[in-house]
Amino acid sequence: MTALSVLDLSPIKQGFDAATALHESLELARHVENLGYRRFWLAEHHNMPGIASAATAVAIGHVAAGTSRIRVGAGGIMLPNHAPLVIAEQFGTLASLFPGRIDLGLGRAPGTDPRTALALRRSLQSGADSFPQDVQELLAYFAPSRPGQVVRAIPGEGTNVPVWILGSSHYGAQLAAALGLPYAFASHFAPANLEYALQLYRQQFRPSPYLDKPYVMLGLNVFAADTQQEAQLLFSSLEQAFINLRTGNPQPLPPPLPGYRTQLDPRLTDMLENVLRCAIVGDRAMIAEGLGSFIGAHQPDELMVTAQIFDAAARRKSYEILAQVHPPGG
Repeated sequence: MTALSVLDLSPIKQGFDAATALHESLELARHVENLGYRRFWLAEHHNMPGIASAATAVAIGHVAAGTSRIRVGAGGIMLPNHAPLVIAEQFGTLASLFPGRIDLGLGRAPGTDPRTALALRRSLQSGADSFPQDVQELLAYFAPSRPGQVVRAIPGEGTNVPVWILGSSHYGAQLAAALGLPYAFASHFAPANLEYALQLYRQQFRPSPYLDKPYVMLGLNVFAADTQQEAQLLFSSLEQAFINLRTGNPQPLPPPLPGYRTQLDPRLTDMLENVLRCAIVGDRAMIAEGLGSFIGAHQPDELMVTAQIFDAAARRKSYEILAQVHPPGG
């Protein structure tokens, strides 16, 4: 059975602050740990008023320290923003503090706008182009040190932190296949290339010391509630957030708004239909049906479920309903 995990953007809600967001992320992690979810991942985004996980390694440490069993990781670290040695030291430290519980997903995008990327001291000319080399350099830092090795990650060397390649196009699929690494596809916001990326990854995969066969994780929005009407209302927060982001006006996560789609220009409605195509919204029966169809169509090994729900209790309940419908352990 397909395993279930959680992607949390640590949403900063309208009227609240980052401290509240990070506290609620920890409470969610504790809740899904008790429900049996496999992983809890946080993502690197910068200059985003609605996301509190910019210092991703710090946020991971916060969650890992407050839980005991669930794997905690990055979904992901945007490697072009960083020197591989720095990430090796950060995640080597996390792996030393929380052995056997830390994952590292790597993305090629900046996770922000061009001006903010420059403020991160990132070279816009070379960062993404050197991504394959940077991934391999990072993997080498996590391996046991070699005789005569001059630069070492301490902590880091010998920890063998599991590395994933993240992607929303065929590029990451081909790289993950070539390196023999697990692959996570961002179908929760970029579903257009899903089928092609999975085909490439599975066909081109080369066994490696890290993995002997392909392993696929897919992002999926799941908004579950007691009724379809309640779930759709909860979903309107994410719809508003996407419209704000895509129209150049990112904001904190807004509260639910009844009838939100009926107020939209049809072009914006079409955009939501496209980018949020991988979303299951409804009561228990609808979640079960939608989940079965999605898993049947794509055969993922694991689902990384995200639910940007304004009310913290409703967010926890959504994951609880999903766990009742589909046992998370896989």
